Amino acid sequence: MAAQPLIPPELWNTGNAVLDKARIRELIPQRFEMEHLDGIGYIDTENGLVAGWKDVRDDEFWVRGHLPGRPLLPGIVMLEALAQLTSVATKLAYPGDGFFGFGGIEGCKFRLSVTPGQRLTLLANRVDLRLRRAIYDTQGWLDGRLVVEARITGLRV
Repeated sequence: MAAQPLIPPELWNTGNAVLDKARIRELIPQRFEMEHLDGIGYIDTENGLVAGWKDVRDDEFWVRGHLPGRPLLPGIVMLEALAQLTSVATKLAYPGDGFFGFGGIEGCKFRLSVTPGQRLTLLANRVDLRLRRAIYDTQGWLDGRLVVEARITGLRV
C-alpha cells in the first residue's frame, strides 16, 4: 500500500507562505547554514498540523562533499528541517522563552534521494504536546512520493 500523507495535499499550499522566512526567524534561532525551513504554507495550531518546505539549493554547505559529482541532501539535514518545522508549530502553541530542540527520533526511514533544485515538502502531525515536550509524526515528500518519515520529540531548551 502506498504511503499516505499526514496532511491532505490540497492543504500543503507550498506556493504561498502563511509564515515566511522572516516570521520563521522570529520563532526559531537557527541561522546561516543551519536554516533549513524556507516557508510554511499551512498551519492548524489547534489540531497540531503543519506543512512547510525546504528549497534545496546548490550553494548549501554540504553540496561539495556529499557526494562529489552527485550531491544528495543528507538525511540528517532532512531531519533537521522536519525538527525546525515542529519547533515552529510548538512555539506557536506555547509562546515564551526558549525554543524546542531535538529530544529524540524514532522510526526514521529514508526512501528517496533529494538533490539541489528540488523542493522538499515537510509535514508534521502533533502526537503529544506539553509545556516542556512535544512529539510529532513527520514526513518529507517530493513530487508526490514519500522521501523520509520519523517521529520527532522536541524538548524546551
